[in-house]
Amino acid sequence: MDQLALGRSQEDYLEAMLILKEQNGYIRSVDIAEQLEVTKPSVSLAVKRLREKGFLEMNRSGFITLTEDGQEIAEKIYRKHKTLTSFFISLGVNSETAREDACRIEHDISDETFEALCRHAETDALKSRSQDREEGSAPHQSV
Repeated sequence: MDQLALGRSQEDYLEAMLILKEQNGYIRSVDIAEQLEVTKPSVSLAVKRLREKGFLEMNRSGFITLTEDGQEIAEKIYRKHKTLTSFFISLGVNSETAREDACRIEHDISDETFEALCRHAETDALKSRSQDREEGSAPHQSV
């Protein structure tokens, strides 16, 4: 699998296909066009290129299936998207901006930086939960 051979657009297509598969149980070109707000000819070209690179297959009925490599890349991008979106929202960014920013960053962030961010977010969440428990278990003084 060579993710470096993919550009942002192709990663977006794979991610959209994964989402459609999870939502609908199947992937069709027309649904990809609608999801990404692109034309059907754009989808046809992207599907052709992704198929040539071995990231997906299409049956005679036009249903698309991600290959193991395609699925792996799509899951990786989608995980980054969901994690970054949640992280930005936890910082106080509104959800729409958080999703848009995550979509841009998910393609460029290195695996090393992303994993460090995940560790930081988890450590921060653990500290926050620990503080909440301490505050909740403090004895109350009667007045």
